[in-house]
Amino acid sequence: MTHLTGIHPILEALRTGVAIERVMVAKGAGGPRVQEIVDLCRDRRIPVRFEPRATLDRNSESSAHQGVVAVTGAYHYASLEAVIPNAQMLVVLDGVEDPHNLGAIVRSAHAAGVSAILVPERRAAPMNDAASKAAAGALVHMPVVKIGNVAQTLDDLKQQGFWIYGLDERGDYDYDKVEFIAPSVLVIGGEGHGIHQLVAKHCDFLVNIPLAGQISSLNVSVATGIALFEWKRRRIVK
Repeated sequence: MTHLTGIHPILEALRTGVAIERVMVAKGAGGPRVQEIVDLCRDRRIPVRFEPRATLDRNSESSAHQGVVAVTGAYHYASLEAVIPNAQMLVVLDGVEDPHNLGAIVRSAHAAGVSAILVPERRAAPMNDAASKAAAGALVHMPVVKIGNVAQTLDDLKQQGFWIYGLDERGDYDYDKVEFIAPSVLVIGGEGHGIHQLVAKHCDFLVNIPLAGQISSLNVSVATGIALFEWKRRRIVK
């Protein structure tokens, strides 16, 4: 059993048919969007309970739940076999462990037209309420695939015709100059350490984002969004 918090993520879940066991609404919470949640629950015969705000605080990871908390089942991961056939871009996360970064990457990836996010079983952010809230509803639209060994998965994808691009500050190719050959995979390294050395060896290209300031790197979710929207821009042009 997991919890989904925040008005927008819960509305998106209700609109797209995500399995929800019940919804808790804080006593005194109101407004048109909260009422829309209540109405959608009634339409789908999902129980709505009006509880003290302290009860919602206990059932969420923070008090920033906007007065609504949904109780859902365990997150359902997609299969790699299901997403590969029509994929033009896959994003592989190599050690992203912050759920807020995971959620932000899912949000940007969905907006850019990515087919799926691939996350390893180890050294990966949990698919929890914080990730869902950071994704701002995009998690119900974006398939997430759980994989085993990242390097082995990249090899398997190469065998199926994918070109592998690693986003790394040590890369030899600028993100706005490298040619993205379809179908593509963008590998994103974890916070602090970047792409692991063994994983980098399985990339066809290591791509960097040149920086003008005094800092040496960007937040991982910001860097991912920049690279993905450059890929999206050139897809449209072509």
